[in-house]
Formats: sequence, structure tokens, C-alpha cells
Amino acid sequence: MEAQKIKENVYSYPYLDANRRLFDALIPLPDGTSYNSYLITGADKSVLIDTADPKMHEDFLSNLKNIPKLDYMIANHAEQDHSGLIPKVLEQFPDAKLLCTEKGKGFLIDLLAIPEARFQPVGDGETLDLGGKTLKFIHTPWVHWPETMVTYLEEDKILFSCDFFGSHLAQSGLFAKDLDKVYEAAKRYYAEIMMPFRTQIQKHMVKLQPYDINMIAPSHGPIYPDPGFIMDAYRDWIQDTPKNEVVLAYVSMHGSTKLMVDRLVNKLSEEGVTVHQFDLAVTDIGKLAISLVDAATIVLGVPTVHGGPHPQVAYAAMLANALRPKARHVALIGSYGWGEKATIDKLVAAIPNLKVDVLGTVFHKGLPREDTYERIDQLAATIAGKHRENGYQN
Repeated sequence: MEAQKIKENVYSYPYLDANRRLFDALIPLPDGTSYNSYLITGADKSVLIDTADPKMHEDFLSNLKNIPKLDYMIANHAEQDHSGLIPKVLEQFPDAKLLCTEKGKGFLIDLLAIPEARFQPVGDGETLDLGGKTLKFIHTPWVHWPETMVTYLEEDKILFSCDFFGSHLAQSGLFAKDLDKVYEAAKRYYAEIMMPFRTQIQKHMVKLQPYDINMIAPSHGPIYPDPGFIMDAYRDWIQDTPKNEVVLAYVSMHGSTKLMVDRLVNKLSEEGVTVHQFDLAVTDIGKLAISLVDAATIVLGVPTVHGGPHPQVAYAAMLANALRPKARHVALIGSYGWGEKATIDKLVAAIPNLKVDVLGTVFHKGLPREDTYERIDQLAATIAGKHRENGYQN
């Protein structure tokens, strides 16, 4: 896509990947994605911020033919969906220097074999004068790799944030418009990519407070002409206190576990607890990840298979462990033919990164009976009581 003006001498190159449905061979993309590159031209120098996924190389390099001279490239992040075309750009502009963090330099040499002589690492807080356009480099490690940074254009008050504040969303037009849709896409993106680094993001949000930001231009998804929209969302998502919500992820092979799930959902609802339930046999893991952002309690409904947890529930436990949500509690329910203890032990062992209390386990051999339902009711009361005790709000 050709360059589109967002401010005087500031241009966006948005490359839509509307039909892409999987990212990193893992993350579902129901709305596709985009890769955004930015060109800034000052009176003296010009700079290109980030590139695009390597499969976009034909369009990307064709558009660069309209740039008479490029003095610098900025790699805010070394992951290849942003950096993959840097070698081609440097080949096209043999005098351009590549600006990144010192750690970014190491990554880009390892991942893309870029010659060391092309680099000009920048320090945290360092500035670059392009001639009427001044860039400031702000290091933001672990958003979401150890080498990441953002770039702030002082005169126009634009934050070029790369993955920070991004979203996997292919839409026509540069700017966020359907805010409900943008919000869901951004929350999905945060949940799947940023949530494991919540504590680091808390620090970086504080670090950005002194900056007067009028626009946020990420490298995935739409630009935010009202940065308060996405920054307020992030402040909500990264706060330490979860909400009065339960994520209940389950599989039911022959209906027994589903009966227990239904009873627990009904009882929790009567107690005023919001429940997000997911049948893992058919669910979108992105939706599950979104719900994990706010939940105080995670409940896994699991049938036993060959003396251990059903693989899809084991996968959900591993996913939660990797995403590190702020949930405070966990509970396990399910049915078995034999060997429920191994199921419980394996699931608890699968979530060492979660700082959670195990509020209870309710398992029954075969179909649940009245005493099983009584234990489910007690578990619901325990969960709701913990939520009230800790002051979790809906």
C-alpha cells in the first residue's frame, strides 16, 4: 500500500494481511492483521520506522522506490514480522544506519545476519535531530522481548510503539474507528502477547507519563488519534486486582463433567459471580485468553483419560501458565473412570507460574450424584466467598 500522510512529513505504510488466520503457528487471527511502517522526513535527514512481514516484500520494496534518500532505519523490535525486510532495505539504501537498542543489535545479527557495521545503537532517552523533527528513543524491555523500545516524535507528539498498544486487526483506513471492535482486538492482542509481562508494562506506563502523547502509531493494527482510549484500556488490564469473574474451561467426553460444569455455573451466577465458560473442544483460545485478563478464579473441568487429564484441558492449563494472568484462585472439577489423583496432581503441576490458591477439587466416578452436587454447591460458595472477602468487583 502506498504511503499515507498522518502528519506533515510523517507517513504510514500500512500493509494489510486480511486473510491471515494464524500467527506464530499458534495465535488465531479472526480479523487478520496489518504491518505498519512509518517514514519521517526532516529538513536534513529521513528515517524509516520498522518494516513488514517478509512475505510483503514485493509491495514494500516497490513503495520504497519513491524515497530518494534514507539516512536511518529504526528497529523498535527485532521480531521478524517487523524486522524481516530490514536486510532488503539496507541493501537498497547502502548508506543508511540501523538504530536499535544494544540488545536489539545482537538479536538482529543473530536472526537476520545484518552486518555489525550497519548498526548505530541508541541509548535510553537518546535523541536524534532530523531537522525540525526530533526523535527520542525510550527503552521498554520485555514489551514483549528483552530488546524492545518505542520512538517518540517530539514536535508532533507521536509515539511509534511497535507491538506496545498494538492489535491484530486488518481494517480499511489508518485510524481506529469501530472502537468496540478495536477494543476487543487490542485486548486479545494484550492477552496473548503482552499479559505475561504485565509487571514490566506497569513500569513502562509510568515511564511514559511525562510525555505529551497526541497519537499512538503501533506496528500492528490501527493508529490511535485519541491515545487515551488505548492507554486507559491498558491501565485497566494491567492493574493488580482481578474482577469478580470466573473462567471455566472444560471438556466433557460423555456428559458427566458437563453436568458438573452446568451446576457450578448456575450456583456461581446465583452468588453474583460472572462466569465465562469455554468448551475446549470447540473454543477459540484467543477468546479464552481475553477472559483470563480479568478473572479472579480459574476453574478447569476435566475428564480423566488414560489415568491423566484430558489433553485439551492440560493444554489450557499450560496456556494459562504461559500467559500468567493475575488470577488469585484455581479449582478443579471432573469425572473419571479411575485415577483422579493423577489428573489433579498433573494439572496443579502444570501451572507453577500462577500465584494461586487451590480452593477445592470435586471429582466423581462416572455420573455425578446428589452428594457430588452438594460438593459443587459448596465450591461455588467458597469461590464467591473468596471474591467477596477480597473485594473483587464486577
